Amino acid sequence: MNGISTHVLNLATGLPARGVSCLLEFQTSPRAWRLIAEGRTDEDGRIDHLLPKGVRLQAGSYRLTFDVAAYFRAQSIASFFSEVTVTIAVRDAGRHHHLPLLLGPFGYTTYRGS
Repeated sequence: MNGISTHVLNLATGLPARGVSCLLEFQTSPRAWRLIAEGRTDEDGRIDHLLPKGVRLQAGSYRLTFDVAAYFRAQSIASFFSEVTVTIAVRDAGRHHHLPLLLGPFGYTTYRGS
């Protein structure tokens, strides 16, 4: 299966980050991006299929933008970051690309998952 997925975990609570809004965009030129999909993490903090049906993964740059301010605001927690934006380079469109986000109110980390 090819595509893009994500999993957001709240490091402060050790629990999945439910309801985090995420935008997926594809770079069409050096300064232009096209919105491909919008999603929200489920009860397990996951969005398993960010690409909509009928949209095929292709080589190029993709940008995922997570609305972390709204997520923490809903929990009455102040956060330093308003959003987390991660840009990835898809070189092999035949492979699945998984992007975990480990999130706290004052920091985050991400990596290429499996």
